[in-house]
Parts: sequence; structure tokens; C-alpha cells
Amino acid sequence: MSRLFGSVRARATLGATLVVAVALVAAGTAVLLSLRSNLIGEAGTQAERSARAVASELAARTPYDRLSGLDGDDSPVQIVDEDGRLVAASEDLRRITGTATADVTPQSPKPDDDDDSDDDSDDSGESLAPGEIAAETTFSNGSATVDGDTEDYRFAAVEVETDDRGRLTVHAGAPLAAEHGAVRTALTVMLIGFPLLFGVVAGVTWLVTGRALRPVEGIRSEMAAITASEDLARRVPEPATHDEIARLARTTNETLAALEASVERQRRFVADASHELRSPIASLRTQLEVAAAHPELLDLDGAVEDTVRLQHLAADLLLLARLDAGERPADARVDLSALAREEAAGRTGVTVDAEPAEVTGSRGQLGRVLANLLDNARRHARGRVTVTVRREGDRAVLGVADDGEGVAEADRERIFERFVRLDAARSRDDGGAGLGLAIARDVAVRHGGTLTASASPTGGALFELRLPLAR
Repeated sequence: MSRLFGSVRARATLGATLVVAVALVAAGTAVLLSLRSNLIGEAGTQAERSARAVASELAARTPYDRLSGLDGDDSPVQIVDEDGRLVAASEDLRRITGTATADVTPQSPKPDDDDDSDDDSDDSGESLAPGEIAAETTFSNGSATVDGDTEDYRFAAVEVETDDRGRLTVHAGAPLAAEHGAVRTALTVMLIGFPLLFGVVAGVTWLVTGRALRPVEGIRSEMAAITASEDLARRVPEPATHDEIARLARTTNETLAALEASVERQRRFVADASHELRSPIASLRTQLEVAAAHPELLDLDGAVEDTVRLQHLAADLLLLARLDAGERPADARVDLSALAREEAAGRTGVTVDAEPAEVTGSRGQLGRVLANLLDNARRHARGRVTVTVRREGDRAVLGVADDGEGVAEADRERIFERFVRLDAARSRDDGGAGLGLAIARDVAVRHGGTLTASASPTGGALFELRLPLAR
């Protein structure tokens, strides 16, 4: 059960059914209350009409035994004097509730009732002249037994001032059987129709939701298959629609493509790193084995050179691993002009033209970038390397230019890839494993900047590092 209602399809169906149920119950309740109110109002209007008809006859001095409202029809009528005594009632009235008195048998008027009527006519209710009927009508609900039939009634009470019998109150009732019947019929229809409608809503929602989520299930099953097979070349199916599910499928495929490229890049990196490490290790081992057999042939300088090369390569690989892991640079202020002069010191043929420009980041990593750029320029320059630092808007620009042969336009992006060495300029004998520029660009990106290659004014290569100025 928990698994069933844990699905989006089941929750959507349940939610839609509950919303419709609440709306229909609220609407049905409103309809029943409105219907009941209208029917009770109609019964009240009918009762008031009957009460005023009897009151008009009383105002015209019609005797009680000649009143048309007391001739035995189905509507109960009572006439009560100002003392609360029943003076007239319908012929077939046997029981009554909800009016001023429960009496059904008229009582004889007091002997001096006519003498006191004028004095007491204004004791209660609104002031009325003889023969006048009160404008106000009061209503109540009750029941009555007329001619052996007991029903619920809506009673209307109307006061009339007579000049011969004082103030009288006429209570007339209208049956509520129509109201009860209509409400019961409407309630029965709702009790039968609403569950059927709920079932239709649930079924339609279940089918529509299942159809809408079918591509999601296809995406899920394909992702499960990709996970099981570890084949990142596979892609999830993309629906031929323009909705959120189609966008989800496209985004998933883009993520898979990026993941595949990342894994492939990582595999190439591991393979290249293994190859680059194998060469100095093999060379160092050979020298040590020769030295062990023939100590007089020990090439100490070569062994030291291979060891240093191996040390630099291990440091480069460690830094790349830290950058790939998302290591955040330090939040220190670094003056690029001072850093440029510091890195250029002791290097022959390097000139510095720098203005103060402070950036935020890791001094060690930025120094590594500048050192890599200077090493690269030294390997390619004919004799001169120029370092410049300037401000451009909200950016600091550090440029390293040489007067060498430059970099072909087709290779200006490729040289930033890891372990890439251009044929003439990237031999192992000339230095480097092809990681210096890759490290420099990764550090630049981690610092919110860019590193690009172009042609220098002297004809060689120009590398420009752009970083946000420190606030």
C-alpha cells in the first residue's frame, strides 16, 4: 500500500479525486441549503398569504364561524386573542406545535372582552388602528395533525386590530412536504451521483497521468540499464513533445554526454599520466641498475635530472587532482605587478612593465601560473620575453609575450589540453609533460578569470591572463 501511494501516478489520482470531492461536497451542500431556503421561503410566503386572508376577513368583522380559512382545508389556522387564548381554529385540527399556543379547541371570549378591547389594544406589538393589519409577519416551524395526517409546517403569524374583538393574532401554516421531498431527492441524487463521478475522475486521472508519465518510466528504465552496464554512450529516449518531460530527457542526455566526456577525459589523463611517469621512472631505474653493476658508469647528473623531472610531474598531477576536486582558492589579496617582478627576477631576457593591480586568490597558484607561462615563453623565445600588467575596466590583465615563432591559430586552444605538446616545440628534451598550460588555465578559471593565447606584436606568442580586480 505504501509503495502504491508512493508513486506520482497514485498521488496525482488521489489528489485530483480529493479536490473534486471537496469541491462537489461544498457545491452540493450549498445547493441543498439554497434549495431548502428557497422552498421554506415559498412555504412561508404561502402561509403569510393565508394568514393575511383570514386577517382581512377579521378586520371586516366576519364572524369566526364564517371565516373561509377555517372551513376544513389542509392548512392549519389558529386565531389567538391578545390574552393568548385560542378563539378559533381549523375544523379538522387535532394537534399543533410551533405557534403561540398548543390548544386546538377554541375557548369562549371573556364576558367583558368588547369593553376592554380598546384599552388593551396597544399593550404589545405595533400600534394599529381598528380594522388595520400589521405589516410585520413572524415565522416559525412546527408540526400539526390535520384530518388525521401529521406533517411539518411553516407558520406565519399576523396581527390584526378589530373594532369589536380587540387585537387578534392569526397563525396559518403551509406544509413543508415539498421542501422535504425536494431536499431528499437532491440528496439521494448526490449520494448516488457523486461516488460515480469520483470514480470517473479517479479513472480518467489515473489513465491520463499514466500516459503522461510513461516517458518518465522509459527514462528511468534506461538510466537503470546505463547504471548496470556502465555504458555512458547510451542515451535515454526523448519524447517528440515540447513539455517538461521532453526537456528532462534532453537535459539527462546532455548530462550523460558531459559525464561520458569527463570519464573519457579522466581515462586519458590516467593513461597519459601513467605514460609520463613511466619514462623518468624507467630511465632512473636503468641508471641505478647500471650504477649497481658498474659504479664507474654512474650518471649522477642524469639521475638527479630524472628525479627532479619526476618530482615536478608528481607535483603537477597533484595540483590538477586538487583543481578537479573543486578546491577553492584562498581569499587573499595579490598584487600582480609585485608577483610579476618576483617571478621574473633571476630569469635572463625577461623584462617587466607592470602597473599596480590587485586581485583576490591564492598567491601560490597565481605564482604557479606566471611561472608556467614564463617557462613556456623561455622555451620558445629567440631572446626576449616581456611581462606586462595593466588594468582594463574591472579586470587585471597580465600578459606574457615572446619573440619566437608563435602558435598557429588552429592550435591556440589545443595547447591548453593536458599532455598536449606541439611537434616542434613540445619534445620531452625541451622540457615539460604538456601540463603547464593546462594547469595555468584551470587555475585561471578557478579564480574567475580566463587565459587565452594570441599573436604578440613581436611576432611570437602572447598569453593573457584576465582576472577580476579585488574590491
